[in-house]
Amino acid sequence: MAAIKEINSELFTLDIGGMTCASCVARVEKALERIPGVEAASVNLATEQAKVRLKGNSETTIDGVIALVHKTGYSAKLSIPHKNTQTNQAHTFWGTDGLGRVLLGFALCAPLFLPMLLMPFGIHWALSPKWQVLLASPVQFFLGWRFYKAGFKALMAGAGNMDLLVALGTSAAYGLSVYQLITSPYAAHELYFEGSAVIISMVLLGKWLEARTKQQTSEAIRALQKLWPEHAKILNPNTAIKEGVPPNQYRDLPLEQVFPKDRVLVLPGERIPVDGLILLGTSHVDESLLTGESAPVKKSLDSKVIGGSLNGEGVLVIEAQAVGIESVLSQIISLVEDAQTQKAPIQKLVDQVSAIFVPSVVVIAIITGLANWFYLDSVSIAILRAVSVMVIACPCALGLATPAAIMAGTGIAARFGILIKDPQVLELAHRLKIVAFDKTGTLTLGKPRLLNLISFTSSANEDVILASAAGLQLGSEHPLAKALLDAAKQKGVSPIPPSESKALPGIGISGKPSAGPWVGENLCLQSIASLSSNPNQAEIIQKAQVCFDAGQTVSVLMNESTSSPIAIIAFGDELKSNAKVAIASLHRLHIRTVMLSGDNTAAANQVGQIIGIDEVFAQIMPNNKADMIRKLQSSGRDGERQWVAMVGDGVNDAPALATADVGMAMSTGTDVAMQAASITLMRGDPTLVADAIDISKRTWRKIQQNLFWAFIFNSTGIPLAALGYLSPMLAGSAMALSSFCVLSNALLLKRWRPAHG
Repeated sequence: MAAIKEINSELFTLDIGGMTCASCVARVEKALERIPGVEAASVNLATEQAKVRLKGNSETTIDGVIALVHKTGYSAKLSIPHKNTQTNQAHTFWGTDGLGRVLLGFALCAPLFLPMLLMPFGIHWALSPKWQVLLASPVQFFLGWRFYKAGFKALMAGAGNMDLLVALGTSAAYGLSVYQLITSPYAAHELYFEGSAVIISMVLLGKWLEARTKQQTSEAIRALQKLWPEHAKILNPNTAIKEGVPPNQYRDLPLEQVFPKDRVLVLPGERIPVDGLILLGTSHVDESLLTGESAPVKKSLDSKVIGGSLNGEGVLVIEAQAVGIESVLSQIISLVEDAQTQKAPIQKLVDQVSAIFVPSVVVIAIITGLANWFYLDSVSIAILRAVSVMVIACPCALGLATPAAIMAGTGIAARFGILIKDPQVLELAHRLKIVAFDKTGTLTLGKPRLLNLISFTSSANEDVILASAAGLQLGSEHPLAKALLDAAKQKGVSPIPPSESKALPGIGISGKPSAGPWVGENLCLQSIASLSSNPNQAEIIQKAQVCFDAGQTVSVLMNESTSSPIAIIAFGDELKSNAKVAIASLHRLHIRTVMLSGDNTAAANQVGQIIGIDEVFAQIMPNNKADMIRKLQSSGRDGERQWVAMVGDGVNDAPALATADVGMAMSTGTDVAMQAASITLMRGDPTLVADAIDISKRTWRKIQQNLFWAFIFNSTGIPLAALGYLSPMLAGSAMALSSFCVLSNALLLKRWRPAHG
């Protein structure tokens, strides 16, 4: 347990083997939740994994959890994070769900059911009973052994699953045939060996199709995993790097041996192995599989690059910043894996139904057999109809309906830069009525420039004021901080470092300059919205009016020691080129758009008017953004509930993102915003908002369609089988076909493409 705690002390993932239907999922989940040290557990049939969260300070060990799963009748082992799942037993020819077993089954079945196909043509030919036994027995007891084994384990655990139904049904048909053979050795036409053999072969075919289709739903994960290069070229520490002289002194090391601060050489056409900063070279980098950006992005000195992206024409030297599980690619894989193993809330209904489904089917099959025996006075017909009921009712499609759609939908979304972390979003997206946007960095480029500096004092010139203000921002990553530092650099002004500084979330930053006219005094660079209690507010606003009229973002440098203003500092930010298209796309979906900004009213209104925002709320403090989301949620007629999405990119957006029904964070922003949001947009492109809503709606529709057809299939198939309209062979074929149809319907989501891609 100690070794695992280094990775995550409370949450871990298990690979579960032997699950075949929704009943298996319910049984494993219930067993896990009964363990005293387990706080929560979620089991997914499509991924064949269980996520288990332990209580804090729990004495429960992973070995204990795994042992309990084995006792329940299934195999379990600790999942390896981000392992390449391309090769596993299900895809080998003679594996449990391999094609070899399917072909062998049908080869043995063919002589048994071919005579039935020839009968309509007047050809009455049948194998001797001895040959029928010889052909059917290997299918029943060799190929079908998996059903006996899993069914027996389920029975011993006091539960039922698909395997139990198949084992019971085929054994009844096979046993009836053996009985008929013993009592009437010459009545070959009354034997049903072909029924039991074809059922097993059809179920095996269905399992093989399921394995192949589930593999396709996981293609997004495997495509991301393939982006990892196996080795990296690490430059020797004493190697000098010069423009135009490609370094040639490097070591080719396995990727796990690369550390932050290592200098990595990347040649043209190679995958970039780490997240880092370019120290040398210029090139175009293909990030399409990571961000969905179709065109290669130009990269030069000091540009950030993402591990897994493809280098173009240039030679690059990169300083590694994030490697292994800290890298962007690793985080993307984790997000997609987590989303695909989580359950949508609607799955709870399926699990409740599945828990009582198999026992109910066995009871219905017994009633069917007894009723047919009583009314038709035929044991063979009664048994065959009971067998048909058990086979047609296998709940494979029911268990795969929801997870298959979630895997396909989240997978294709990830390919185009939309990471859906929470499957609950899929159920909420179609209800959205309002989308609220942050302004800076979301609708604008987030790269403001210093446009104006209006001084309130005659004791210092503009350069000194700029040096003091820029000094407060040293080390800050905020866009306005970068604008100040860039302006100081362009003017040749050296920022005055503060002796101490403190970030004030949602307000600004304060500190004490170590030199200059305000040495030792407490200065604060803050927003206009945070001046409501300052006695000089009216004077400041009056003087800043010229900046407001120009639509500029205004900050104020205050001397907190004297509560007096030093200067107004105004910035301008450029709108994103596709912001207007993004708002128009949401309007076409009949969604109301709102902008929440801490900026001054004039600047915010100007942006809103240009891009067509329906309503603008300006000068909002960060803690009030969450309150605004709550007000929007209750803004319907007569207090009717409105479903609201929030789109942002900064730390100050995190509370609002968490409060909204659907939070969407730009990955160009901060990690805090991405963690608080349920959807991460891998490009700073606001048109992805409408695309995210679109794929969420389509995935939700697929879930509904799959569940509808799965429930309809079982609810209509059982009475048809009970009344004799479905033979055991047809029931087996229909059951396999239902699972394949549900999975194929989910795979149609792979054809989705973003409207603005």
